[in-house]
Amino acid sequence: MLELFGPNLYVAEGPIVSFFGFPYPTRMAVAQLSDGNVWVWSPVALTEELASAVEELGTVRYIVSPNKIHHLFLSQWTDRWPDADLFAPPGLARRKPDLRVSAELGDEPDSGWAAEIDQVIFHGSLAMEEVAFFHHPSRTAIICDLIQRHPESSLTDWRGMLMRIDGLVGDNGSTPREWRASFLRRKPARAARDTVVGWKAERLLIAHGECAQTGATSIIEKALAWI
Repeated sequence: MLELFGPNLYVAEGPIVSFFGFPYPTRMAVAQLSDGNVWVWSPVALTEELASAVEELGTVRYIVSPNKIHHLFLSQWTDRWPDADLFAPPGLARRKPDLRVSAELGDEPDSGWAAEIDQVIFHGSLAMEEVAFFHHPSRTAIICDLIQRHPESSLTDWRGMLMRIDGLVGDNGSTPREWRASFLRRKPARAARDTVVGWKAERLLIAHGECAQTGATSIIEKALAWI
């Protein structure tokens, strides 16, 4: 259920969800922190098998959503681990007031994970802001919807054609075109991209599409060149 992605970093695949008629595979990340706590990013549907695997890594202390539309399964995780803190991205608390949010994510990481995980917000969009992360021990950039790299083989109908037009299919991938258009202020988004590129990540972990074990910085530069 949990697969090792890099040192102290794991991934788990979730169910395919529909987003405006498009089938989206889901993926989450779990970081095992040096103090014995566990950091959970963009959690997928919770099963007993997955819960047991996560608990073997340590105490679930932080549950993180990277953007305001990644909330489908958050309540399953906060119900299972009520002592964990839920960190929400800008806009999520207003969108889902029923969630038990402990704090809102900013451009600086929380002290609980700052020694091992960095972060930056892509500001400037009228539609949605996203928080990107960098896991130092594994040299992994963790990016949610800003970079999608769907494989050619999985998209064969009209949906695949539209995703190709958007640049979301292939080795580098990109950001959905309609979301790109919502970034009316490119300067803060460009600053965030430069921060991510400056991390010099080796690995790229994304929620939708193919991750990369090598060449992450080059992929990020090409995928976010539109900024």
